[in-house]
Amino acid sequence: MRKIKIWWLINVFWILLYIVTTLFLCFRQVDATGAIQNYSTKLINIAIISIVFLIIAICQLVIFHFIKK
Repeated sequence: MRKIKIWWLINVFWILLYIVTTLFLCFRQVDATGAIQNYSTKLINIAIISIVFLIIAICQLVIFHFIKK
């Protein structure tokens, strides 16, 4: 039971990190290289971050499957 609570806390952390990262990418005007961020560039950045977090979510589901056993 304790493992599942820890698993939930880790998932809350990942969700909050995803939300903060996405909001940061949405509201920044210029990236670190000095390139101006337009709408399409922001969408590409968010898509890349979403793919990374999707991979993390799949790993978390696999871990949850083994914890439940």
